[in-house]
Amino acid sequence: MRSLNRLKWLHAFEATARHGSLTGAADELGVTPAAVGQLVRALEDWVGQPLFERSRAGKSRMTLIASAQEALQEITLGLDNLESGLNKLRGRKARKAIVLTASQVLVMNWLMERLNRFAEQHQTIDIRLDVTERLMDVEHEAADVGIRCGPGDWRGLHKTWLLDEDAVLVCSPRLLADTQTATVEWLCQQKLITDDTPHPGANFPGWKQILTTFGACTDKISGLQINSTSAVILAALTGRGIAVVRRALVAQLIDTGQLLQLFPEQRWPLSWSYYIVTSEHARQRPEVKVFHDWLVEDVKRTQAE
Repeated sequence: MRSLNRLKWLHAFEATARHGSLTGAADELGVTPAAVGQLVRALEDWVGQPLFERSRAGKSRMTLIASAQEALQEITLGLDNLESGLNKLRGRKARKAIVLTASQVLVMNWLMERLNRFAEQHQTIDIRLDVTERLMDVEHEAADVGIRCGPGDWRGLHKTWLLDEDAVLVCSPRLLADTQTATVEWLCQQKLITDDTPHPGANFPGWKQILTTFGACTDKISGLQINSTSAVILAALTGRGIAVVRRALVAQLIDTGQLLQLFPEQRWPLSWSYYIVTSEHARQRPEVKVFHDWLVEDVKRTQAE
């Protein structure tokens, strides 16, 4: 005789093992951490021993004991098979969902148009966006897929390179008359917008470096400092000054004429690139693989155009 209570225990156990915490499991299951803890303890009482090593601090406060690792793999497979069986009962009406995380500026200026194309081609897969400036815990599956711009050194994650990045100069068309050409002398007379968002190890250029590249005087730099990349782009769009930004984030705005790229022959390569990242478990899901492969090909196609 099967016990539904045991199924709830296993669900809580598997989620806690993936997230490394009761809080992460509770967020996924839509219950309180106390409820998850009660279910996990019930399973431990039934098994007759603790299944986790518990700590008060650290990223993973619940660490699975070594002897339970093999059981976790079979339980995870069993829950996946159960989900697959339920979807087969629903037949063609079954829809699958992927939780995707990315920063606000990346979603607005690079990702959203691609998600619209994906939705048109894959109507049975829903994308649930978690837009955040912090790095979501993809390793423990707070999200299934992440789009990140960085050095690519995220441990515990499977990553696929999408494209490299460089910095470019942009401004609103209203700052240049139709017959006017941007010159170094003109540039030095403009308000220069600085993106104070941290770019550790990216070799993101400052205005002193940029002006030195052009052989311009760097003694007097009139500028506007902003600690948000989205706000930097907005300031450039509204004509507040000249901005140095990551090219992928403004490519669409340049193509539509909302921004002008100044000195297009000059770019500053960054040591950051864009990657799609997944956990080892999530990348085994068919819908995650479909999205992963589609995005890689879409980026290749648009880069070649």
